[in-house]
Amino acid sequence: MQFFSDLPLYPFLQYAVVASLMAAIAAGVVGTFVVVRRTTYTAAAVSHCVLAGLGLARLLQRRFDINWFTPMTGALLTAIAVALILSRMSERGGQRRDAVLSVLWSVGMALGITFMALTPGYQEDLGAYLLGSILLVGTPDLILMALLNILVLTTVILFYNRLLCVAFNEEVARLRGLRVGFYETALQLLTALTVVLLVQVAGIVLAVALLTLPAATASLLTRRLNTMIWLAVALALIVSVGGLALSYGPELPPGATIVELAAVLYITALAAVKVKRRVRGAS
Repeated sequence: MQFFSDLPLYPFLQYAVVASLMAAIAAGVVGTFVVVRRTTYTAAAVSHCVLAGLGLARLLQRRFDINWFTPMTGALLTAIAVALILSRMSERGGQRRDAVLSVLWSVGMALGITFMALTPGYQEDLGAYLLGSILLVGTPDLILMALLNILVLTTVILFYNRLLCVAFNEEVARLRGLRVGFYETALQLLTALTVVLLVQVAGIVLAVALLTLPAATASLLTRRLNTMIWLAVALALIVSVGGLALSYGPELPPGATIVELAAVLYITALAAVKVKRRVRGAS
């Protein structure tokens, strides 16, 4: 209750709620495609590679005074680059996907740590990116999140039926004459953009959990993709604002609390579905 009583008084809480709303929209929409396509590890690889972009941006700012190259700019460019690499790899084949993901994951983290070590001064803001900094979100961050959301929603709305076909059955999509490679790349880029957006809320370590848990919970409750998307958005919003409120009074990490609440909802839904199946089986 302390959170809701303080909400009208403090702009930083209002910014955090707005950020939660925008994160929920992207997480629900794109997370549903990630869960349906079973590409969680791809999203995780993008998430961990983002640290390289964050570290490089701060290094360029501190050592070379390149102030326009902000950490979020570095994260965005890195995520896009990784998504394009993964898309190219999917088109050509020849390499084990899990091996390439592991290489990108580990190298991205290693480069990020190296860049941080080479940067003068204490890197408190990069630590916040690792674990989430939703209470530190400012106007520029909200503008960037809004632009990313607009791009994600516009792409999904314009190409929904084609993305749906590619997500569920690539072979059928090819038989229908769809440019599967193009739409695979689009899905990879949407995932990368959403991961960058979620880094602001849950951090690099927990972004993938926020991306997938609400969508996974929704998939237990419905099989229709459009219903699944709306339900995932609603669940992502509930856990984001709920986790923010629960963490505020005890001063717990908001990102971790959000993901823990999402996990509780998933486990609850999973248990409910199992009980329902047993009751049906008994009857």
